[in-house]
Amino acid sequence: MAKIIVHIDLNYFFVRCEEIKDPTLINKPVAVGHQGRAGIVSTCSYAARKYGVRSGMPMFQATTLCPDLIIKPADFDFYSLMSREFILYVKSYTKKVEVASIDECYADFSDVLKDVKNPIEFFKDFQKKLYDKTKLYCSIGISTNKFLAKMGSDYKKPNGITILRKKDFRTIIYPLDLSSMYGIGRKTSPRLIDLGIQTIGDLANKIKNNDEDVRNILGKFYFTIEKWLNGEGDDEINFDEERNPKSIQTSTTLKYDTNEYMEIRSVIKNLSKDVTYRLKKENKLAKTITLVIKDTDFISKSKSITLDKPISDEDTIFDVCLDLLDKFYDNRLIRLIGVGVSNFVDIKDVAVQMTFYDYEEGIKQSQTKLLINELNRHLSKPMLFRAIDAIKEKDNGHKRRNR
Repeated sequence: MAKIIVHIDLNYFFVRCEEIKDPTLINKPVAVGHQGRAGIVSTCSYAARKYGVRSGMPMFQATTLCPDLIIKPADFDFYSLMSREFILYVKSYTKKVEVASIDECYADFSDVLKDVKNPIEFFKDFQKKLYDKTKLYCSIGISTNKFLAKMGSDYKKPNGITILRKKDFRTIIYPLDLSSMYGIGRKTSPRLIDLGIQTIGDLANKIKNNDEDVRNILGKFYFTIEKWLNGEGDDEINFDEERNPKSIQTSTTLKYDTNEYMEIRSVIKNLSKDVTYRLKKENKLAKTITLVIKDTDFISKSKSITLDKPISDEDTIFDVCLDLLDKFYDNRLIRLIGVGVSNFVDIKDVAVQMTFYDYEEGIKQSQTKLLINELNRHLSKPMLFRAIDAIKEKDNGHKRRNR
């Protein structure tokens, strides 16, 4: 019996979060990202897209296309909070949930839907209740594997619901532009177009005829694409069943490929925050920290470091990941970033070994941080820092200038 795999994708997530905070932005052209010539559009509203603004576009180009564009800086703290609300909502239906990025997930609804006669009405109700609970919008793809479910959620936006059955997926998917094909990045797409490949169906025909040029361009990924275009694919949902996990990892597929250091840094900061939240929820400390990056050729690289003492604080995880990034990142375009922790120690075991001095020092540092945060909230912009944090930032800035 085939599984029912669902891909749920939050629509224009970053901008929608900004609309939730400030409803006056609704129906206006809005983009989230950095201003200036080095800035990039992370995502934009549908009103902005009517002017030709797109994710991954340089911000100066976006403002040329849309002079009235409202630019909002990314608020990853709030986005992470809303993302967790979204995932918790999906898990109220099924525990078999795999987080794909901050605004999307895969879920196995096989058991949930076995007695459901009208899945479209079921998911319309799902969308309504998600909106009532979080004010977020989503598009949903339903199929027998992850690839088809992902293509289904992309097919109708916003708020679409698409069922892709193996018997008729070619009718829907093959006529689409090659740019709609999941897994074909911006670096690979132009090379395939140069071969006369305009649609997904064109690519399928080339692969069916064992085209050597296509094989050379896609490399090892050729065989995965071949399976996908025959309606096959992975139907395993990777979810944490263990009550006592051996490791915690979180990753995100970027909205656009980038090698911009500050964009990468922001994503690592967000992932470090999420890992810290889950560590504390499990009452664990970790000694090993791992950073993973995947480039546009789907080549993954990772590097780990094991610390002398177990930790569970966001700043340390973040700083270690930046050090790891500096050690092995070669400035290639990145499509995915992951942060993981392992080599756990139960927090209660460490608490017994902690000296009174360590305890007092930790309390003082926490109180100092709280005081500084409170004072900064009353200023027009954050101006107060602990000396140790200023030194860390100075060191990181020095590393960036010497990259």
